[in-house]
Amino acid sequence: MIHEVDEAIRRLLADGGVPGGGGELAFDAPTRDWTAKRNAPTVNVFLYDIHEDLSRRRTGTTEEHDDEGMIVGWRHRPRWFQLSYLVTAWTNRPADEHRLLSQVLICLTRTDAIGSQWLTGTLAELGMPIPLETAGPVTEGRAATDVWSALGGELKPAIDLKVTAPLAGPRTSAGPPVTEGVVLRADTDRHLRYEGTTTAQGEGFAVVRPKPAPPARRRRTGAGP
Repeated sequence: MIHEVDEAIRRLLADGGVPGGGGELAFDAPTRDWTAKRNAPTVNVFLYDIHEDLSRRRTGTTEEHDDEGMIVGWRHRPRWFQLSYLVTAWTNRPADEHRLLSQVLICLTRTDAIGSQWLTGTLAELGMPIPLETAGPVTEGRAATDVWSALGGELKPAIDLKVTAPLAGPRTSAGPPVTEGVVLRADTDRHLRYEGTTTAQGEGFAVVRPKPAPPARRRRTGAGP
């Protein structure tokens, strides 16, 4: 699911013309080594935190149907996770970085959710809206200063991007529908036979039970009246 969210962000930005002008889009950790190897204007989208949104957790399963309405399987309800990204712009001049970061901000704030046109894989199959929060208040997780400190780099202007996405639950496939008759056998020689198919043809359930002959009536002998 995480790589599918990455791809959705890439498509969303590309649809808005970001980075454009021969620039690059990267999802690497912006460490000192990465910065030294960069040789083109770059927008970096760094995933720095993942945690479950417990308020969205649900139990149970949902049915999956084919085009004819038949049940083809059951899937456990998805669990939702919030992915936090640090979005930065990298050029040789601060003014150019601010201009590029402004383009990113315009692109991200035009929507509150990642639309279906940008989704792939399981996210597209589930068909659920993917909430998107851009530059919101930092209430959970690590602050940007902590992230830069852990990366060993200097503090840099960044957009905090949060995406809440579903992780698809396990799926159980349904067996094929029954189309033939059924024979039920008991422990004795008698058996219960279903005559006809499941299309309600035939005579239905019938029990084959041979009837025993009535016992012969013996004439009593003895003294007469």
